[in-house]
Amino acid sequence: MTTVTNPANRRTTEESPGPRRRGAVRFVRAAASSVAATLLSQAALIAVLAADGAPWLASACAFAAGAVLNFFLTRRWVWGRRGRPEVGRELLPYVLVISLGGLASVGLTTLAGHLLAPLRLPHFWWVVLLDAAYVFSYALVFVVKFTMLDRFVFARGAARSPATTSRS
Repeated sequence: MTTVTNPANRRTTEESPGPRRRGAVRFVRAAASSVAATLLSQAALIAVLAADGAPWLASACAFAAGAVLNFFLTRRWVWGRRGRPEVGRELLPYVLVISLGGLASVGLTTLAGHLLAPLRLPHFWWVVLLDAAYVFSYALVFVVKFTMLDRFVFARGAARSPATTSRS
């Protein structure tokens, strides 16, 4: 608890959010950032698939588009980091963590493409099903990715994040 004097010179008591609440706020913000990155990824994926691109190429382009946006959104909004990113402490570990998720996504999307090929679906449905496989694969790895980013990549700044601290 923190005691704060308000402008009327009366003392009031404020409770700072507990660790669970801070973690929940970060998780919700990370999920919102992921949704924004996924929307950009979806646009890239559908554009490449609609142009008759291979599933591996479409998912790789989609991954790259979403990863860049997601880095800047999560770094600033979720973990409250400002300024130039530290290459060795933030950027490289971030790339490693999301690359593992990206490889899983590319692999699952490519597998879905191979499984769908013998069905000779109309192109529209082929794109819809590959897109669904891509989104599903990202949903599977989101919680693991968030945990790794929270614990290993942005851990130093998590306690200082404006989203996780109260005024005192």
